[in-house]
Amino acid sequence: MTNPLEPVLFEVKRTIVGQDVLLERMAIAMLAGGHLLVEGVPGLAKTLAVKSLAAAIGGEFQRIQFTPDLVPADLVGTRVYHQRSGEFEVSRGPVFTNLLLADEINRAPAKVQSALLEVMQERQVTIGRETHRLPEPFLVMATQNPIESDGTYPLPEAQVDRFMMKVVVGYPTAPEEHAIVARAIRPAGPPQVMLTPEDLMAMRASVGQVYVDPAVVDYAVRLVAATRSPGTVGAGDLERYVTFGASPRATIALVLAGRALAFLRGRDYVLPYDIDEVALDVLRHRLVLSYEALADDLDADTILTRVLRAVPVPDVVLQP
Repeated sequence: MTNPLEPVLFEVKRTIVGQDVLLERMAIAMLAGGHLLVEGVPGLAKTLAVKSLAAAIGGEFQRIQFTPDLVPADLVGTRVYHQRSGEFEVSRGPVFTNLLLADEINRAPAKVQSALLEVMQERQVTIGRETHRLPEPFLVMATQNPIESDGTYPLPEAQVDRFMMKVVVGYPTAPEEHAIVARAIRPAGPPQVMLTPEDLMAMRASVGQVYVDPAVVDYAVRLVAATRSPGTVGAGDLERYVTFGASPRATIALVLAGRALAFLRGRDYVLPYDIDEVALDVLRHRLVLSYEALADDLDADTILTRVLRAVPVPDVVLQP
């Protein structure tokens, strides 16, 4: 069985050079019904990637440039008074879409961030006394710039925890950058529609049928528990670096993301390897590190890599 989203990813890669991990994580988020936080310096095609993906699945795409003067109504919409009719009508905001790009999300104040919280978690918007459901599928892809801190509002832990995964995008290799320049000189045509939102929802239903062995669930639970108390897996020297570990939402995200990855790999069952492959992306933004970690120049990836190596991988015997 081949990757069911391969035609879509192939169409996106006509425009995007490299960024295979980002594109795969975007596909996982769509299949698992999660949201994505992307961190990287400007100019790495983060916006172009999500626009191309939206075009390839035939979904609606909206981009919001987050700025300090943004208000919640700019995001979710508001009630507008019509003088002729003497009535209020709801003017829907840009969140009513399939793929929403929240560009530089950490530049918006707390009010806007909290408005996005309901959108991401409840998949609905409350305007006045009316509640409006968002279209399906719905994916928020938020970006943040790691090299600037002036005029930014760091995302609170409750907001960050709503993102299924955080992907760190790096610079392209030299051959990839040559290809990027070549495509800028002779740009390819716009991506063709390879999938409909209805097809994607049917794939989500198929993902829900992927078998997850109890041993795999237990492995995900032990991984997350080890982030809270590294000493339980023989990494006691890491205890002073972690103030708070990952929440139970991380365990759910691990299993759901692993199940979506197994589906992308053409399997109808999940292996511990699937959990390992998405573990860094699922867990890196959920750790709250101590000042000692900052002083010793330790990041979440370094700590998580050691924790992952310390947790024994189960031998899963799948029954027919």
